[in-house]
Amino acid sequence: MNIIVCIKQTFDTEAKIVLDGSGKIDPNGVNLIINPYDEFAIEEGIRLKEKLGGEVTIVTMGGPRAQEAVRTALAMGGDKGVVVNDPVLDSADEWGKAEILAKAIAQLPYDIILSGRIAIDDGASQLAVRLAEALNIPSVNSVLKLEASGTQITATREIDGGTEVIEVALPAVVTAQKGLNEPRYPSVAGIMKAKKKPLKSMSVADLGLSAGDLAPKMTVEKFTLPEARKAGQKIPGEAAQAAKELARLLHEEAKVL
Repeated sequence: MNIIVCIKQTFDTEAKIVLDGSGKIDPNGVNLIINPYDEFAIEEGIRLKEKLGGEVTIVTMGGPRAQEAVRTALAMGGDKGVVVNDPVLDSADEWGKAEILAKAIAQLPYDIILSGRIAIDDGASQLAVRLAEALNIPSVNSVLKLEASGTQITATREIDGGTEVIEVALPAVVTAQKGLNEPRYPSVAGIMKAKKKPLKSMSVADLGLSAGDLAPKMTVEKFTLPEARKAGQKIPGEAAQAAKELARLLHEEAKVL
């Protein structure tokens, strides 16, 4: 089985976000990690390979440091990697990035494409669905359990208030939800082997695209940090008296009653 896993390199969940003078996020000194939801996709891809045979190809887009994320995924058990590195990505929106990713993946053999259900940095949750549309194949999102054969998958996906089971013919795009599996840690041997595994770097031009083809349909005007959280207020006194004061504060100051 030919398995593609799409990953994204994101800021560490514990990173302190700072805006630079232009109002953009300053990446200097910030630790980068594989998007946590994509780790579930990597693990599931490796498990499919172990069960059904085949090859796992890790695909990502990003700057020079994106190769670090791919090498980590290869150390977990991926077989080869593809990185699209181009300045055009800095201004591309979700639609443009899906078009780029579709062009890159169309050059590869694939039976199933896996990715995390959402990226923790922008929370857009668009790319995988747009990718499936660009490739004209079905997609199943927020998958908690996956069973696959050579021709179809049976996926249990999370929905509001419960789950549902869907059977889909391959090829298809599947996005991983937390709980699908427990991602493995790269072993020392895996890290050493990953250094020798093939990793191909491509530009947008290599895919037959140009900046003009990828003019964004949406632009981000600015980023703002959330307002600092105000300190809590402790109301002293007996319960009845404190409850009365709380009601007054909620009505007169918080304006929620």
